[in-house]
Amino acid sequence: MTSWSVHVRDGQPVVLVADRFSLAAALFGPLWLLLHGAWIPAVLLGCAWVAAALLVPAALLPAAAFGLAWFAGLAGRDLRRWALARRGWREAHVVVAPGEDAALARLLRFHPALAAGEMPRRARVAAKVAA
Repeated sequence: MTSWSVHVRDGQPVVLVADRFSLAAALFGPLWLLLHGAWIPAVLLGCAWVAAALLVPAALLPAAAFGLAWFAGLAGRDLRRWALARRGWREAHVVVAPGEDAALARLLRFHPALAAGEMPRRARVAAKVAA
């Protein structure tokens, strides 16, 4: 089972982000971050790749590349959450389910108002208190 963070913004469909290692982020790094709208982390990771290529000795370059890829895989989804928060999305819920479709179904079963892009009053109050 995977835990999914649920991000909401008024008038927008919900966004689910899994809490697990991202193989795609590890393999594609900055491109994966760009695809998910995390522009600042994508640029910083790209700069780290360039700096590693220029500054790390050739014998250690594979280890540095592996380390950056591992970091991207571990932190990619957290960086995506950070980018969503920067753009005004609020983390309203956490859902545990085996897949994204099951997580969305479970979420909409308990909060059907989210299907219309609305956030339940309880989550709005919690978001105001947290801010």
